[in-house]
Amino acid sequence: MTSYSEAPAIKEILDPAKKIVVIQADNPDTDSLGSSLALEQTLGDLGKEPVLFCAVDLPSYLKNLPGADRVVSELPSSFDLSIIVDTSSLALLAKLEKNGLKSRLATKPTIVIDHHATKPSIDFAKVILNPTAVASAEVIYELAQQLDWPLNHEARKLLAIAILSDSLGLTSEATSARSIHIVAELVDGGVSLAELENARRETMRREPELIHYKGRLLQRVEFHDDNRIATLAIPWEEIEKYSPLYNPPMLVIDDMRLAKDTQVAIVFKLYSDKVTGKIRTNYGYAVADKLAEHFGGGGHPYAAGFKVTDGRSFDEIKNEVIATASELLNNAKHD
Repeated sequence: MTSYSEAPAIKEILDPAKKIVVIQADNPDTDSLGSSLALEQTLGDLGKEPVLFCAVDLPSYLKNLPGADRVVSELPSSFDLSIIVDTSSLALLAKLEKNGLKSRLATKPTIVIDHHATKPSIDFAKVILNPTAVASAEVIYELAQQLDWPLNHEARKLLAIAILSDSLGLTSEATSARSIHIVAELVDGGVSLAELENARRETMRREPELIHYKGRLLQRVEFHDDNRIATLAIPWEEIEKYSPLYNPPMLVIDDMRLAKDTQVAIVFKLYSDKVTGKIRTNYGYAVADKLAEHFGGGGHPYAAGFKVTDGRSFDEIKNEVIATASELLNNAKHD
């Protein structure tokens, strides 16, 4: 079991709280939702009143998780504590800030539980727990063990689904021996792997129109630097149309990495006031975090992201991303 030095402070803040808001970022995924739903179960068993919040509508594939319909998009008028799950970046809570809700959060204690091990920017949080782990669900499991929090069967199942999702079935580069041990402990506690795999596959189901859209996206993929770098741009009208169904970059970014000689894949999303980039790299080229950090973002060595809001044209940003990625890959070959 991993022991966190932040655990005593988390216990001290949580114990007197009654109504607790569990907050997901503006890019919810299976880990953030599964972790939130597991916390809901545990906090309820601790005698708390948990409320699940996300400022954006959950994409349709996440609605297959039991309990997803309990996530609300309006922050409660009163609460004692907030727990932000699966991000320590204020940039991923932009809707809260835009809607003037950040100041309301700051009036009450906030705990952050993340796993990306990047520099946090949520400056009003009382405690930030952000170790390197394959999923936020893994961190929550370890914290529950350390603080003797109850984990009922539903909570265990949700944590396992979240870990399996973020680890790509325990095959991602971020998967550790401890990640595998935790899943084994959850199975030992009564969780069925066959049931979990079926539930995980349900979250991967897509609307038929997305299959055709994925094909069109793949046709637009560009290759650079002797095919080492693959890029794709998604304009606002497609973001607006397809995001409620599925996050467009996630439809194709892993396929982009399968191209021969490709070492890094980058998908840009083009908004009216910003450009975002999602990065995935192949094994042996652990540069995603460094590339994201160059543009003010962060993440893991093999999976990261960034956001540019300085008003530059997309072509200028894209060219700088390609040049920076090329330089990082050249250096990585000598690591």
